[in-house]
Amino acid sequence: MKKISAMVLALSFSVVACSTPGNQTVSSSPEATATPAQARDQKAQNKPLVVTTVAPLTNIVSNIAGERIQVTGIIPEGTDSHTFEPRPSDADLLSKAKLIIVNGLYLESPTAKLAKASKLKETNIYELGNNTITQTQWIYDFSFPKDKGEPNPHLWVNPKYAEAYAKLAAEQLTQLDPDGKDYYDTNLKNYLQRLDALDKATRAVVESIPPKNRKLLTYHDSWAYWAREYGFQVIGAIQPSDFKEPSAKDVAKLITQIRQLGVPAIFGSEVYPSKVEEQIAREAKVKIANTADDELPGDGSANAIENTNPEHTYIGMMVNNLRILAENLGGNPELVKNVNTANIVGPTANQTKTSQK
Repeated sequence: MKKISAMVLALSFSVVACSTPGNQTVSSSPEATATPAQARDQKAQNKPLVVTTVAPLTNIVSNIAGERIQVTGIIPEGTDSHTFEPRPSDADLLSKAKLIIVNGLYLESPTAKLAKASKLKETNIYELGNNTITQTQWIYDFSFPKDKGEPNPHLWVNPKYAEAYAKLAAEQLTQLDPDGKDYYDTNLKNYLQRLDALDKATRAVVESIPPKNRKLLTYHDSWAYWAREYGFQVIGAIQPSDFKEPSAKDVAKLITQIRQLGVPAIFGSEVYPSKVEEQIAREAKVKIANTADDELPGDGSANAIENTNPEHTYIGMMVNNLRILAENLGGNPELVKNVNTANIVGPTANQTKTSQK
């Protein structure tokens, strides 16, 4: 019996000795204990960080960057990008960026100032707008008068300029990550096909709108480059160049102008809520609807890799705008229903989501 007990005791020690290192290895593994969210964060930390600004830029860039780059937008959706003041935490984010992509043309001046002060010396700040058009192509208008010296910066509302943004983004990402060239080229090719379809749908919608109605009066003056491309006339903007509410004199002048030109509708913005636009529409006896220039429709993330809503995209925003314009200016909103609004990478990449509203 003593021999048997000794053997059992020895065997027990042997089992414990053999099992302990294995258990220690498993329990000390971060991958084994990390939650799915922590695992994603850890994976993101291993990628180069590219910081962008407004949501449309973030969406365009992330469709090209895909899985190889962590793209983070610094300006929250639904925020006035012209007056947005970066938070202290944004300085830390910018200090970690390997590349900072902004629109330029004075759109994000406070953010650009913080980026210059916070970034690594070798990190490039790349301005998409300034590299898409020359100074002779700048547009000055109601919200952006020439005497202020800052042109209208909303190039991306024009899908043809969005194509240029995508191409420039691909070049910058390739410089940052040369090994990903083929990947970025493929994504660019696929995304340009989507943008080309958006351009064709835009031209079809405009053609369906009676020529006498191809006039825009918006709250914030963001349609200038779109109008120049597609044959619309921007007749005015409600918001003055100081981004404050218009004076009573300005309101009266706009009402008179709308009546004289026979404009059937004016267009506001959810980012710039204003009772003045409702007053103008009521007194001029025209319809009013909201469009968007930097707020993507519905809930979701502007980053294509993180987004699960196939309409919460740059293309989705523009398709929604086209539908609204057509519905209120006498055009055919059905002409956008077959445009695929989904991202080409990320959770929505394999969807063929088209506008069905």
